[in-house]
Amino acid sequence: MPAVGEPGPTGRPWPALPEPRVIGIHGNARIIAMCNQKGGVGKTTTTINLGASLAELGRKVLLVDFDPQGSLSVGLGMNPHDMELSVYNLLMQRDVTVDDVIVETDVPGMDLLPSNIDLSAAEVQLVQEVAREQTLSRVLQDAVNTYDVILIDCQPSLGLLTVNALTAADGVIVPLECEYFALRGVALLKNTIDKVKERLNPRLNIDGVLGTMYDGRTLHSREVMERLVQAWGDDVFHTVIKRTVKFSDSTVAGEPITSFADASPGATAYRTLAREVMARCLDV
Repeated sequence: MPAVGEPGPTGRPWPALPEPRVIGIHGNARIIAMCNQKGGVGKTTTTINLGASLAELGRKVLLVDFDPQGSLSVGLGMNPHDMELSVYNLLMQRDVTVDDVIVETDVPGMDLLPSNIDLSAAEVQLVQEVAREQTLSRVLQDAVNTYDVILIDCQPSLGLLTVNALTAADGVIVPLECEYFALRGVALLKNTIDKVKERLNPRLNIDGVLGTMYDGRTLHSREVMERLVQAWGDDVFHTVIKRTVKFSDSTVAGEPITSFADASPGATAYRTLAREVMARCLDV
């Protein structure tokens, strides 16, 4: 992390991040959707590692796997074929509560609502429901009173499941690979976020755009980051997530990089991001 006032990878002066305060009472969670319709940009990696870093700072965190591929659940060591209940049951069965589905992770203070391929059926079935866009918001109400942060890992599309996540959320974090083609689709995502804010969820805000898979040695990465800051300005997080094989290794191990490779640059970056997220949109 650069010293305060020094230029970071985004080209802007590095801000002073306040020390997070200790809290004794949990609840009134901020719901943040991790959203980008392009796949492979680091949504799941960011959800796991940001969640673990926030939990290290004393926040009670719930991760919601809202992708039928179930990558978030697998990345935390769960077998998708062994789940008795998943987010699908929570959405579609009135007698299933959020407490029935939540599982504890190996990270103290961080829990998970798991998912598997069953969730793909929900997109079709929800079309028949009244107020179908508000289904996730409704089932998460009890969890809001228990947790400080709820992070939703969205699927790589702008379908009904993603609209549900945006309708439930207070804010959106957009992980964006530092690569030219990743930039092109962000305008479409911004359009979707604006429509949801206008028609379904007026409290929805963009909490930040996160540059991922950054390689400062290449001119391409640096140019993409420069364009990103030109287009999104202060919405771009100062923290940038650099490429490292440790992320893949920690996924195979089924744990966050903060525990798998505690002293690695990747772990440091996500801990810094957690403090930046808290300074921006949580009560630090």
